[in-house]
Amino acid sequence: MQDLNTFKEYLKLHILSLEQDSEFLEKQMDNYTNYEDDDYRTLEIEDISNNGQIIACYHLLGVLDEH
Repeated sequence: MQDLNTFKEYLKLHILSLEQDSEFLEKQMDNYTNYEDDDYRTLEIEDISNNGQIIACYHLLGVLDEH
């Protein structure tokens, strides 16, 4: 059971880190006006990936809370 609690705490910390990354990406993306720019699109892909990771972590936390 301790391993699951450790994993749960890790997920919470990881979510905080991912949310900080999301804020950083948002600030970087706000600097662009040309949404067709390759650098903007790269940031956009990173943002989508980051958001997916956040969703996955919250899902795992939800599963752990059910048990």
